[in-house]
Amino acid sequence: MIGENSVRKIRELFNHFKNKNIQLDNLDSLESQTDKDLMPRHVAIIMDGNGRWAKKRNLPRTVGHRAGVETIREIVKECSNLGIKYLTLYAFSTENWKRPKEEVTTLMKLLSEYLKNEFEELNRNNVVINHIGDISKLPSVCQKELSIAYEKTKYNTGLVLNLALNYGGRNEIVDAVKKISRDISEGRLIIDDIDESIINDYIYTSGMPDPELIIRTSGEIRLSNFLIWQSAYSELYFTDILWPDFNKTNLKEAILDYQKRHRRFGGV
Repeated sequence: MIGENSVRKIRELFNHFKNKNIQLDNLDSLESQTDKDLMPRHVAIIMDGNGRWAKKRNLPRTVGHRAGVETIREIVKECSNLGIKYLTLYAFSTENWKRPKEEVTTLMKLLSEYLKNEFEELNRNNVVINHIGDISKLPSVCQKELSIAYEKTKYNTGLVLNLALNYGGRNEIVDAVKKISRDISEGRLIIDDIDESIINDYIYTSGMPDPELIIRTSGEIRLSNFLIWQSAYSELYFTDILWPDFNKTNLKEAILDYQKRHRRFGGV
């Protein structure tokens, strides 16, 4: 028999997704304002606020994470529809291991479920399922599913979905320095060769453009160790909206804001 708490959780989730659908009234207006020729090639998102979303509703944090997965589905689909080439999602940081064990276990379970449940549709929509970060510390089942998903989708030509897992910007730079040092010691590289382009070859996002637009939800105004090297000239967009409430209308608002900016890259 379903308990009262379970019924309440189900009702909360139902109302959440119902409300997300009715928040799209101004979507047509936004579509007419956005310029397809100025669409960012690479969008990166710090998905923040799942726990606070749940707390506001007196629900466990794990329910907030599950609601956040629904937002991922919507945003991935919309980025694909918009013709954005790269979408990087900050899914699990190197610091997130400090969270309660139950919460970490739930996050790993949700990752596994997402890869299993969404693989067919993502593959059908020509999406490449990629990952960045040190996945060696993830549960073996997650490592296996990530590897299989990448191998089966790596030749797709649509959106490249980068899942940043056990990712830290400083760790990424340290890993790059170690690889460069090893290649110097083994004679494959000399010190005078090292410049920005060489470092770009050794970071996790090698071969990809830097993100033109980085979005962070939940009202926090910081990058939290995310894409430190790649964000040098990124446009930053911060919104108070919690990640489970973020929808494709909010995404287009961020893109429209980006398109209205004049990117100087140090010039005038």
